[in-house]
Amino acid sequence: MLTPYDPPMTPLDVVHEDFEVLAVVKPAGLLSVPGRGDHLADCLLSRVQAAFPTALLVHRLDRDTSGVMVFGITPHAQRFLSTQFQERRARKTYVARVAGRMEGKKGEVDLPLIVDWPNRPRQMVCHETGKPSLTEYRVMKAAETESRVRLWPRTGRTHQLRVHMLALGHPILGDPIYAPDDSHARMMLHAEELRINHPESGRGMSFRAKAPF
Repeated sequence: MLTPYDPPMTPLDVVHEDFEVLAVVKPAGLLSVPGRGDHLADCLLSRVQAAFPTALLVHRLDRDTSGVMVFGITPHAQRFLSTQFQERRARKTYVARVAGRMEGKKGEVDLPLIVDWPNRPRQMVCHETGKPSLTEYRVMKAAETESRVRLWPRTGRTHQLRVHMLALGHPILGDPIYAPDDSHARMMLHAEELRINHPESGRGMSFRAKAPF
């Protein structure tokens, strides 16, 4: 169950800025784009455009996920960056704290996902109609009650990391949809690093923001 929308009023955290690309850190609890209704108008996109009027959306993070997002400063940059995401050439690294002790050091989850229509925005595994979804993971630290993992989504499905961790029996702590009884103040999922090629030079660039948990 989603909690009422009460976005944090934190200052804009700029990681990188040039004439084509802007990278900022989205705080947990803030929408990437506006929702339906005036009460959902405040979002990272509107805050970014207040400071950088020509900035254009390239990709999104879930409301309750924190971490690095990039924006195109020109239409060319937006198209160039969007293509990298669509063609899965943008490399994303996440950090999460999940429930329970995860066994082994690394692995992958290859389970097709589709929206659970009666319970949307919830997603679910469906081998008949789901879209291919692949996540690689490495266990960083495993304790009795929780584990810390690094996650690499190789596809970009809605709630992919959240549903894949749930499917392993280790839901992400604080997840309001897939671990609703959890008492953590926020969802413990953070987009730690994003690697893209620059729209002008083609040079590889990496933007990082340390997980706040």
